[in-house]
Amino acid sequence: MNETGTGPDGHSSGEDLVDRYLEDQRFHGKAERTRASYERVLRAFESFLADPNRGPGGQSTTPDTVDRRECMAWVHALRDTHAPSTVASYASYVHRFYAYMTQVGELDENPMALVVEEMDEAIDPDPTRRDVSLDEMRAFVATVTHPLERAVIVTLLKTGMRVGECCNLDLRDLQLPDSRARAAFDVDSRVHLDGRGPSLYVSAEPSRGAVVNGEERYESNKRKRDTVVPVDDELRTVLEAWLAVRPDARSDAEPLFVDTSEEWGERLRASGVRSFVTRHARDAGWYRTGGGASENVTPHYFRHFFTTHLRDRTGDRGVVKYLRGDVASDVIDTYTHDWGSRIADVYDHHIYSMLE
Repeated sequence: MNETGTGPDGHSSGEDLVDRYLEDQRFHGKAERTRASYERVLRAFESFLADPNRGPGGQSTTPDTVDRRECMAWVHALRDTHAPSTVASYASYVHRFYAYMTQVGELDENPMALVVEEMDEAIDPDPTRRDVSLDEMRAFVATVTHPLERAVIVTLLKTGMRVGECCNLDLRDLQLPDSRARAAFDVDSRVHLDGRGPSLYVSAEPSRGAVVNGEERYESNKRKRDTVVPVDDELRTVLEAWLAVRPDARSDAEPLFVDTSEEWGERLRASGVRSFVTRHARDAGWYRTGGGASENVTPHYFRHFFTTHLRDRTGDRGVVKYLRGDVASDVIDTYTHDWGSRIADVYDHHIYSMLE
């Protein structure tokens, strides 16, 4: 830490971040026992980062400069001496630390976000996560009447895609055969969707700062492979309702979802999605300022909801992993050789209803 307690970018550094986080948790009314648990884990995390012989980079680092690979190395090291449930708990503590520091503007990004997300299929990173039933989620969706917000939320709930992936969708990524609303746009669907029926193409290509389809992207897709996701009748209904009122886009890439507020016509950003999801979740009593991932419903919660409910309904982890974009080449080959029966048919038979 330098003398001012800030890094070269003006953000608080290293140990000062942990001190500030623990102090803020006290201000938020966290119990002393809870704060002690946070401190124990965060100080152990700091010690791991400070040891140049333990991280993948071969040099010491601090919480304010750590990257995703160093977080992964820490989680991997924990598995040598701790039970999976303990590893999950410790990872969630560090994830909450970074999520909070990102939210209050001390850091620009959360290096633990993807690490925890990729742990979902192996262990539950937060066993105390809020449990929302299908009926409760249907009632929640019924309160969302704005065409854009409704279409985005139902897309997230029906496909399990990440919020950045949703924002990166272009009109060419959507195929709705015999749809007047879709046909109103002079944009052909990708050739990858030929013969697929109603579907969305989620590419693994876009990354923050990259130019895709002639437009610089502000969000990153984190899929291991490109994925074709079915569109059921309910999702088709809300997408068509959105397309019927969608403003002209300012980008030649023709984003599927564009802003309808301050950035009218610009590609919708993840921050905009988080803003209206937070507003609706707060109205439902599902979001509290200062609440953690176990309490608050966020766009990422919809991915968790999709994974849990579709996996329970199908009993097929492979199909769910394919739809999430989490699968390796051997699994993806199994599920894409006959997409119609292995994915679309299973999905159509088991996907839950979201519209009342």
